[in-house]
Amino acid sequence: ELPGFYYDSEKNRYFRLLPGHNNYNPLTKESIQYKAMECKRLKLLEEEEKQNKKTTRAGLNPSMLLQKRQLGLLNSTSYCRLVHELKVNCMQRRKIEIHSPDSSVAGTNNFKIIVADVACERIFTVNDVEHGGCKYGIINLSGLGKESLTVEMYDNLYFTNRKVNSVCWASLTHPDSHLCLMGIAETPGCASLLPASLFSSTNPGDRPGMLCSFKISTAWSCAWCLNPQADNCFSTGLTRRVLVTNVVTGHRQTFGTSSDVLAQQFATQTPMLYNGCRSGEIFSIDVRQRNRKGQSWKAVRLFHDSAVTSIRLLEAEHYLMAADMAGKIKLWDLRAAKCVKQYKGHHNEYAVLPLHVNEEEGLLTAVGQDCYTRIWSLRDAHLLRTIPSPHPSSKDAIPSVVFSSRLGGSRGVPGLLMAVKQDLYHFSYN
Repeated sequence: ELPGFYYDSEKNRYFRLLPGHNNYNPLTKESIQYKAMECKRLKLLEEEEKQNKKTTRAGLNPSMLLQKRQLGLLNSTSYCRLVHELKVNCMQRRKIEIHSPDSSVAGTNNFKIIVADVACERIFTVNDVEHGGCKYGIINLSGLGKESLTVEMYDNLYFTNRKVNSVCWASLTHPDSHLCLMGIAETPGCASLLPASLFSSTNPGDRPGMLCSFKISTAWSCAWCLNPQADNCFSTGLTRRVLVTNVVTGHRQTFGTSSDVLAQQFATQTPMLYNGCRSGEIFSIDVRQRNRKGQSWKAVRLFHDSAVTSIRLLEAEHYLMAADMAGKIKLWDLRAAKCVKQYKGHHNEYAVLPLHVNEEEGLLTAVGQDCYTRIWSLRDAHLLRTIPSPHPSSKDAIPSVVFSSRLGGSRGVPGLLMAVKQDLYHFSYN
């Protein structure tokens, strides 16, 4: 690199950069980097369409796997894991048609967040609206099992807001009956619990209102508790504090923290709440205890070098996956309080981006700020596939994904759902 110059590989020569001297010179470092990234994305998309995807492990192909299995060189666990890796490499993108009772709003707003319920039968969506604000809806995935990829989307136009920081499903009257939303009133500082039936097409005249709604300081994250010892509780991660609310009794507990809480998840086997902070600290709270001053109520304490943006407990709840704003993804052993694995390749600089762990398939999925969706092997942290976005990379076009082996319910189709801009895509996993 020469100071004041940049090298154009296509023309095989150097060009001078004159910031402030030439008002008609469109060349900046950012525009050059963007051009290089766009060339890389288009090249990867072309390879995907030609099905020139190579497996990331040497000698990994169906015939070799079957041969090793028949010779007894692979046990059933390793065989299943490698089959899942093969499936990941063979996923192909297909666009999904979105039908809506209100045809005027279908496919006109950019997807911002998509969150699937536990059974993966429905997806809650937050869409940016052109005139400002957000629109909320629920997509029914039952149509994915058919040859024609179509889904039904139900909107509720009565609830709109300028910004939504976090969403989670809540099981109050039955599994995934409600939705916790952070920032649903006219100001961002508001937490609300909405019945999912508000977005149903049945009985439009008999719709219940909000179950609870209260104003708070800026909310960054939320989580619902499924442990019976802290029944009907949800947590809200705020600026320098954690608020745990019982939606039936209205009882609230406040825990002061030294930093903003950007990520939260409840354990299911114990009434423990795990929190990831802007300072890089991860700590747990036993929600059965009363409020205490100081930091003595923190049970487990782990530390990242950058702000923690997402945490995910593994099923046995001995391990915790965490991602930060430096692009590092770490697997922590909670019993020894140490990092046991790192998953490399993720890209992040300042965005709050989620992690998706699928233990049954042995896969970890994350979307980077560079708009690439990456899938790793949970077992050995090997990067299995990098999926380019169908749209050019930009801050407002970071894909939101859902990965499941049963999209649409127990008899649904396996695959990866990707929402980017106004489009929804399905990557078939079979």
